Amino acid sequence: ATAQGWKGHVAGTRKTTPGFRIVEKYALLVGGAATHRLDLSQMVMLKDNHVWSAGSISLAVSRARRAAGFSSKIEVECQSLEDALEACAAGADVVMLDNYAPDALKRDAGVIKGKFPQVLVEASGGITLETMADYLSPHVDIISQGHLTQGYAVLDFSLKLPKPAAA
Repeated sequence: ATAQGWKGHVAGTRKTTPGFRIVEKYALLVGGAATHRLDLSQMVMLKDNHVWSAGSISLAVSRARRAAGFSSKIEVECQSLEDALEACAAGADVVMLDNYAPDALKRDAGVIKGKFPQVLVEASGGITLETMADYLSPHVDIISQGHLTQGYAVLDFSLKLPKPAAA
């Protein structure tokens, strides 16, 4: 991404191996990626079930802001441009464009940044190292990838000592 001149951040997601969160988040930092958030306390993320229970994106953002206070960022997972614009107008700090095709992502991110330049735009959902270049855009601030902490091959190792040679 950097080699192509993109100025954004590649981030792992919150999803980590149980018991290994600190290790995996540290590995992200060492590897040059962002951690997105260490745990649930670091940012409010409103997903579809939160929006449905509140009745609308605007109400969900308002309630989250009231509960979290001024110092916490609020991110809203969006499935459409209309959702993202509503989230921005309601005061979201970050909109996650989830499971978008690359061309639609670039188009909608451009519209969002044109109207709400202070809002961070995150691309997420099925983006891999092989497809990431398709999602790079000056209007996309963050590309999050769950496979950075979930999709790696397992290394099987043990601490066995070799059997001593017969004397």
